[in-house]
Amino acid sequence: MSELRILAEGLRFPEGPIAMTDGSVVLVEIAAGRITRIGADGSKRVIATPGGGPNGIALGPGGKIYCCNNGGFLWHEEPNMLRPAGVPPEYKGGRIEVIDPADGSVRVLYESCGEHRLKGPNDIVFAPAGSPGEGGFWFSDLGKVRARERDHGGVYWAANDGSRIVEAAHPIFGGANGIALSPDGRRLYVAETETGRLWAWDVEGPGVLRKDPWPSTSGGQVVCQFPGYRRLDSIAATASGNVCVATLVSGEITTVSPSGEILRVVKMPERMPTNICFGGEGMRTAYITLSLTGKLAAMEWDEPGLVLPWA
Repeated sequence: MSELRILAEGLRFPEGPIAMTDGSVVLVEIAAGRITRIGADGSKRVIATPGGGPNGIALGPGGKIYCCNNGGFLWHEEPNMLRPAGVPPEYKGGRIEVIDPADGSVRVLYESCGEHRLKGPNDIVFAPAGSPGEGGFWFSDLGKVRARERDHGGVYWAANDGSRIVEAAHPIFGGANGIALSPDGRRLYVAETETGRLWAWDVEGPGVLRKDPWPSTSGGQVVCQFPGYRRLDSIAATASGNVCVATLVSGEITTVSPSGEILRVVKMPERMPTNICFGGEGMRTAYITLSLTGKLAAMEWDEPGLVLPWA
C-alpha cells in the first residue's frame, strides 16, 4: 500500500466520509455542526449546517445525504487535539436527518423509536437491492456518556421514506458505533466502542436480525475481540467481504475477515482515526478521517472497497 497523503487540514473533528465520483469527498465536521465537501484540489465548501452533531452520513435515494445526528458534544481543545468531552446543556436528543446537497436544506426523518428518543445516532448503511433489509437503512446509536452514567447503545432499521423504524438489537453496552453490511446485505456488522468487539448478526428481514440466545446480551455473535486497549469507531466493508475497522487509542486501521481473523494492521499518524471509506479508480483509494488533528487523508488500499447502494 502507498504512503498516506493529507488532502485537507483545519477540519473540526471530521467524520463520516463519502467518496464522490468527481474525486471530492463529503464529510461531517462534528464540532462545527456542518457538512463539508473537500474538492480533489483540497478546497472546502460547506454543503449544509444542520447543527447539533452530524456524525455518520450516507448517500441515499434521490442524491440526498442521510445523516446520523448525535445531538452534539461538549469539546475539549488544546494544541493539535480536539475531542468530545461530554453532553452540552442544549442537548435534547439525537435524530436522523435528510439533507439536500443542492440547497443545504435539512429535514428531520426520525427522532425516536416508539416511546424511546434516539440518543446519539452514529453511523449508517443502506441495505442493497435484493437483500432482506431492502427499502431502508441500518444505523447505530452510540448513546450519550455523562459524568456518572451512560445510555445503552443499539442498532436500528428504518425505512427510507420515514414511515417505519425498528429497534433491531439492544442493548450494546459499550456503545454501538461503526456499522456495515456484507456485500450481499445478509450479514450486519457493528463495532462496539468501549469493549473493542466487532459483532455480527444474520439479517432476516427489515429490522429483523437472527438472535443468539443468552448470554449474548444483544443476540449478536462476537466476530473479533481486539487485543489490548483498543476502542473501535467506524467501519467499512471491502468487495471481498472483509471489514476495515477504524481503531482508536492504538491509532490503526484493522482489517478483519468474516471469520474474525485479523488480516492486517495499518498504522496511522494519530491515535484517533475515526472513519474510512473507499472510492477512486477501482474503489482502491481509502479515505480516512484523522479527527484529533482535523485532517482528511488518503492512501491506496490493497483490496477494493465495496460499492455502496446509491453511490
